[in-house]
Amino acid sequence: MNVESTRRVRSTTILGVKRGNEVALAGDGQVTLGDVVLKHGARKIRTLYDGQVIAGFAGAVADALTLFGKFELQLKEWDGNLRRAAVELTKEWRTDRYLRRLEAQLIVADGESVLVLSGEGDVIEPDDGIVAIGSGAPYATAAAKALMAHTQLSAREIVEAAMIIAANLCIYTNDQFTIETVSMEGSAEDSQAEDCESVRALPLPSDAVPAGDDDDDDDEEEDEQDFSSEHEHVPSEDVEEDGDGER
Repeated sequence: MNVESTRRVRSTTILGVKRGNEVALAGDGQVTLGDVVLKHGARKIRTLYDGQVIAGFAGAVADALTLFGKFELQLKEWDGNLRRAAVELTKEWRTDRYLRRLEAQLIVADGESVLVLSGEGDVIEPDDGIVAIGSGAPYATAAAKALMAHTQLSAREIVEAAMIIAANLCIYTNDQFTIETVSMEGSAEDSQAEDCESVRALPLPSDAVPAGDDDDDDDEEEDEQDFSSEHEHVPSEDVEEDGDGER
């Protein structure tokens, strides 16, 4: 057996899912060297550009951190334009004599899109908003596609459930996940509206008085007052004065 392949660091499942206005990125925490698990709680997801972009990596940690630094510089140069920054990073990664030796893959995402970057010059955006890299990528991708097609779960719930399935199948993936989400502007207001609707749908206790009952009582009292005022006796003198006002 090749000693170099035995000693190679093998780890990671990184999964990205976009649904609606939300993008979620999840990564496991296991780092394996040969037949030994070195770490259970590694953090492979990072937030960049003041939290507006999230990124995950598979591969050598030092290489990935170098690429993260380069990518954030590109984001600042292009005012947070994820696609342009991704293309420019990949061009530099592909052509630079030092960078092209780096062994890693990246998933980067903002509220609008999720992309896969590699040193081979790849900048790939999935058609269905689901992408994964690392040793457990096939399992996580399959689970996420099924959950996306047959459930109404949010992006965060999908990545969490799919990562649990991947952890049960891939020996290089554990169940200590890091999950980050990013949303488009305005999505927070939509979620608040949904929370309000769910609160209104909650059943009231038997001794509780619905808020609408008090309003109904007030409306009935106002109707009675209006009715009495409309049928109040009007003196004939006032009528005559009103009628002769123009004379």
